[in-house]
Amino acid sequence: MRTIQLSRLDLQPGQAVLDLGCGQGRHLHALYDRPGLRVYGLDRDPDVLQKAASGCRTYFPAASEGARCWLVLSGDSLRLPFAPGSLDVVICSEVLEHIRDYRAALLEIRRVLRPGGRLALSVPRHGPERVCWLLSRGYRNEPGGHLRIFRSRFLRDEVAALGFIPRGGHHAHALHTPYWWLKCLRWGKRDSWLPVRLYHRMLVWDILSSPRCTRWLEALLNPLLGKSVVFYLDKEMEAS
Repeated sequence: MRTIQLSRLDLQPGQAVLDLGCGQGRHLHALYDRPGLRVYGLDRDPDVLQKAASGCRTYFPAASEGARCWLVLSGDSLRLPFAPGSLDVVICSEVLEHIRDYRAALLEIRRVLRPGGRLALSVPRHGPERVCWLLSRGYRNEPGGHLRIFRSRFLRDEVAALGFIPRGGHHAHALHTPYWWLKCLRWGKRDSWLPVRLYHRMLVWDILSSPRCTRWLEALLNPLLGKSVVFYLDKEMEAS
């Protein structure tokens, strides 16, 4: 399930790409068909990092001269293990809402991106997320869960004020919004309640099969019900 549209990253052979908060590697693994990249995944959870690394071993060929290479790292978004200006692209998808000092994380992203480098950023959208918070106290108090709800324009302008140029955006995952509302209605039994189980089965079918009917439906619903809001921004060039 990809939130970021990789076609909007203008990826080129030889570039270094970081998936910050990579989780099990849904965006990391999607880079397998982009030749010549240096791909990094970073997360704090050792269990999901093991799955991300396992997927990389499956999707990426053995590193050799001229081939793409990958590395999965355990690390902190507030202290990224990269030199200033060493990365061409940073993907930060559904991460900032979990970080208490998210502004410090944005400053770290700015530090490691080269001038002109691209940031692909996504967070839960304000409207659907607010409904989740209203429906379930358990959802909003889940350990390791969401600490805040961002207003899209506020976040975009805040990132722009740090020296990034907005290059467009979109909404994503409208079909997932009702699923999370159903889970929040019965949070204590969210995985065993029949409506949730049936909806989850449909989502798995949609992700694995990607039928045209649901792709068209989600495209129509994304502006209204998209669960995530996505921004693409470029780091400003240094003044000469």
